[in-house]
Amino acid sequence: MSLVYGEFDQAGLDAAYNNSAHVGQVRRDAYVGGWVARSDALRASLPHQRNLAYGDTPREILDFVPCGRPGAPTFAYIHGGYWQMNDKESSFHVAGGVVPHGINFVNLEYTLAPARKMTEICQEIRRAIDWLLANLPRLGGDPNRLYVGGHSAGGHLTAIAMGNPRVAGGLAISGLFDLEPIRLSYLNRALGMDVLEARRASPIHALPKQAGRLLVTVGGGELSELQRQSVEYYAGWRMAGLEGGFVPLPGHDHFSLIDELARPEGTLSRALVRLVAR
Repeated sequence: MSLVYGEFDQAGLDAAYNNSAHVGQVRRDAYVGGWVARSDALRASLPHQRNLAYGDTPREILDFVPCGRPGAPTFAYIHGGYWQMNDKESSFHVAGGVVPHGINFVNLEYTLAPARKMTEICQEIRRAIDWLLANLPRLGGDPNRLYVGGHSAGGHLTAIAMGNPRVAGGLAISGLFDLEPIRLSYLNRALGMDVLEARRASPIHALPKQAGRLLVTVGGGELSELQRQSVEYYAGWRMAGLEGGFVPLPGHDHFSLIDELARPEGTLSRALVRLVAR
């Protein structure tokens, strides 16, 4: 057996990052179908500005959902999909757990691989944050209270966004913070990262000197590698002297835990409220 990363051979490493196989394709598809239906319903009922451009390319767009309170805090959400799947449309339902708490919601899109390299995707997220900080006053939000969160690949991009010291705080959900095992796995066929790019885009190797408070969370029913990534990144964050908190979600798999943010009474939506209150 030839090992390619830690204790993993190629098949083992690929399985260690295959969330759909771990949960089961039928169950995963049921989750996504529910997100789409709830997003469609909520999009029809919540006033919002759709597809605002923060950059020059077609997927550099975002939706802004006001909570109805002038100068309110804003939470920008970044969807997952291993940087190569999905779009913001099925994530609109997350607004249902955020807006009722008096927090504006941003549903953020970005260009997927292979159309964009990892470095370029990270640049798009930084551009989106800069755009929000500049435009929140006219949208009705407080630029001093911009919070960023995301799931899976969106958790990684949340950590990238936290490099901007003007971001007030973050919520990284089941994120990927060391991209070396991603580079060595089946996921890199679309991403095309080399050793240098994977390291440069790994938040665990580029912790900021100054940042807002970051909450890190992962499901207790997730793949062990996903759990390890979150635990080790949070430990590194705290060792760097940065403020943060760890929010474990026992029993949740990689997809079910999103509901804890998409419901007003969910564990993650309540954690976000506490984060904003600080």
